[in-house]
Amino acid sequence: MSQIDETSAPMTSDTTHSDVTHVDVIHSDVTHVKGTDVKGTDVKGTDVKDAEFDVILVGGGMVGAATAIGLAQQGLQVAVIESFAPEAYQAEQPLDVRVSAISVASETLLERLGALDSLLKMRNVPYLGLETWELDGCITQFHSSQIGASHLGHIVENRLIQLALWQQMAQLAGITLYCPDKVAAFSRNSDGVSVHLQSNSKLNVKLLVGADGAHSQVRQWAGIGISGWDYAQSAMLININTAQGQQDVTWQQFTPKGPRSLLPLPGNNASLVWYDDANRIKQLMQLNNKQLAEQIRLHFPARLDADFTVENKGSFGLTRRHAQRYYSQNVVILGDAAHTINPLAGQGVNLGFKDVEAFLAVIKDALAQDNIWWSNEVLAQYQRKRYRDNQLMMTAMDLFYAGFSNDILPLKLLRNGALKLANIDSPIKKTVLKYAMGLN
Repeated sequence: MSQIDETSAPMTSDTTHSDVTHVDVIHSDVTHVKGTDVKGTDVKGTDVKDAEFDVILVGGGMVGAATAIGLAQQGLQVAVIESFAPEAYQAEQPLDVRVSAISVASETLLERLGALDSLLKMRNVPYLGLETWELDGCITQFHSSQIGASHLGHIVENRLIQLALWQQMAQLAGITLYCPDKVAAFSRNSDGVSVHLQSNSKLNVKLLVGADGAHSQVRQWAGIGISGWDYAQSAMLININTAQGQQDVTWQQFTPKGPRSLLPLPGNNASLVWYDDANRIKQLMQLNNKQLAEQIRLHFPARLDADFTVENKGSFGLTRRHAQRYYSQNVVILGDAAHTINPLAGQGVNLGFKDVEAFLAVIKDALAQDNIWWSNEVLAQYQRKRYRDNQLMMTAMDLFYAGFSNDILPLKLLRNGALKLANIDSPIKKTVLKYAMGLN
């Protein structure tokens, strides 16, 4: 492991992703409107050069867009600053390699925000089972039927989650979208924070929210430090087309080199995740799709049907980051701006949505009690709700990473015995399953 470098490279891929925020591009036509469609066209507003808001969100990705909707639903005036609008949905588009397994709790949040119905009209897969093992015969299997649930969650492309949220943002007059645009500078004023945009607009705000990802500009400007490190591994995301019909179980096999995982995708498709040494992943990325398919057949478990073709691929380094605090005066951070986690349990976006849930709850309570909702006292309540839970999840993933990233025989026997024991139907197993669904 190595110490975190804030300039470390993002995910590399064979395709261009529209959900990347705050990259260096030149904007020739910036539209600032109140109430926009997802293409950024003017619906019912005019250009704004100097404006006052209750909240400014830097970052209009999944976490930022969800936060904006929730705040606007509470009657606050919200500005969202984002570099790229998500691409409009067409069923024939290739599947993105960036997907998330959103939990039942995340679905409940999206439903309350008004985005779930439109999301489920686009490509998605409900998954019913979750299985993990190292040695054959020592497997832990979870299934929705064990707790009387219809499903454990849905697997959806990240950009479609963002798109569904943007469609809902367009329905709310309390949201002003600045896209495409970027922050040029932040400054303090007597009432809060001023945000200066590259389009020459100046926005004044009581509360600045950083939902701008792992390399958060907001966090850095606010002087919020981070602790963390780079893992020695990278992950490769591989979309395949299979001879099988649509699957409904996601599985993961541990190996000393790192896990090998499958997530179902719509139709005859699946997403494979290959964790390995960073140099090994770099080598695999250089292969053509046919060569990569042969390597997958050699190194993935036999339960993966060998009759498949590789359609798309991407990779990213594994890092662990945790902000030393989640707020400062008139500033708060959520999602990846506050924490990034080893993706072993697929909890990244779900932890972000838990942040949104907690943040919206404390703001709602403050408004109801006529308190100063942007005060440090209120923001501290959000931190208390989320910091320990995020820390515990990150620590658990570190223990999994350390415990399975070796081939020491006594440890191997111990961890496989634990996996076999965990498969016994018991109240503990049901509790773990509910936690995975976000129902803790």
